[in-house]
Amino acid sequence: MSVAVIFGSSMGNTEGAANMIAEKLGISDVLNIADIDADKINSYDKLICGTSTWGSGDLQDDWDGFDFSKLNLSGKTVAVFGMGDSESYSDTYCSGMGKLAQGLKSAGANLVGAVSTGGYTFEASDAVEGDKFVGLALDNDNHEDLTENRINTWIEQIKPSFS
Repeated sequence: MSVAVIFGSSMGNTEGAANMIAEKLGISDVLNIADIDADKINSYDKLICGTSTWGSGDLQDDWDGFDFSKLNLSGKTVAVFGMGDSESYSDTYCSGMGKLAQGLKSAGANLVGAVSTGGYTFEASDAVEGDKFVGLALDNDNHEDLTENRINTWIEQIKPSFS
């Protein structure tokens, strides 16, 4: 079984989270979306994908320019995580993660790893379905002290799907 962590990062926070997640799960393939194509992504059995949110809820630039229509993730297990700023951009907190999840689902991905919105403070997000984020929401701008614990908790949740 081949597993990769794929990230899009402009300031380094999402890349840092991707590396931490990969290390904790023992995944050696950590790839920047800017350096790969759909064929590379399609070659993996399972994926963990992350993005930061930019502007008014947009995907990180490299993900934003990616052609999701070339992905074939039918039946593949995929988890998502996202970086956002819950204070300055409370009305679009981690919305990029919601857009990423939608693009992956439209390619056939079976998403796992939804996280309760409890314990988060924000106004709105495209990454929320019901009372859960579609994946792990992180905020290194205001709550960096919570990042590692949130990752650890999420890892325990998704580990059965990635072992």
